[in-house]
Amino acid sequence: MTKKIIALVDGSVYARSVCDHAAWIAGRGVHAVELMHVLGRREGGAGSDLSGAISLGARSALLEELSNLDAQRAKLAITRGRAILEDAKALLDDAGIRASEHLRHGDLIEAISEKEGDAEMILIGKRGEAADFAKGHLGSNLERVVRAASKPLFIASRAFRPIGKVLIAYDGSASAMRAVDHVARSPLYAGLGIRIVTVGSATDAARKGLEDAKAMLSAAGLDAETGILPGQPEEALGKLIEEARFDHLVMGASGHSRLRSLFVGSTSLEMIRTCKVPILLVR
Repeated sequence: MTKKIIALVDGSVYARSVCDHAAWIAGRGVHAVELMHVLGRREGGAGSDLSGAISLGARSALLEELSNLDAQRAKLAITRGRAILEDAKALLDDAGIRASEHLRHGDLIEAISEKEGDAEMILIGKRGEAADFAKGHLGSNLERVVRAASKPLFIASRAFRPIGKVLIAYDGSASAMRAVDHVARSPLYAGLGIRIVTVGSATDAARKGLEDAKAMLSAAGLDAETGILPGQPEEALGKLIEEARFDHLVMGASGHSRLRSLFVGSTSLEMIRTCKVPILLVR
């Protein structure tokens, strides 16, 4: 059975990046892509019952007109959703990637839960079309997906650039080791430059953990460098990514010690918000 990745697309500027990253991932891993656009219940519904919103004495014609307008908005939302999917599929077709389209009504998390069972990975843009760019707001949907998705979650940056250097954040936790194992098993990372980094004190345990992670990659035929950085994870990793020009960050979706704070509570999205390269979160 062909492996599948789910790419969530909307009307934001990140939709093109999601498609470009999906094409890169599918091309290296021989995956099929399922493009999914989710209409909220109010967008794609058949029309709301407005009877309770009309005051006494209002003409029935007004109620009928409002109901018709609501139905028209729903139809326009569906037409727009189909157009978004068609544009996304055209981008993947041009890249030679096989893609299917799925327009879904209802809750985003429910849609993902129903579809992710037979998927290898989920792709989503860092920001959706409703996000406040001026304030760097990520939006509630991304936070919900980060917390709910059970499969590896690839968060696309605003624009795609070829991925050649990969940074793995490692803290010795089971989740971090699963992230290393994912890289070792995935064809995406074959031939790429890889560095594994721990943020914190240079203890014997930290060094041993890095060596174990490196050995796992070596067993899969991947060469990796290791390093230990002082400071706070979000600051140290962000600085390293910028200065060393890494193209991609891989992290466990939970951890312990100081790295744990990146994925628990409100600070879980701080790294995603500030990091300028795509991030893969592995459960």
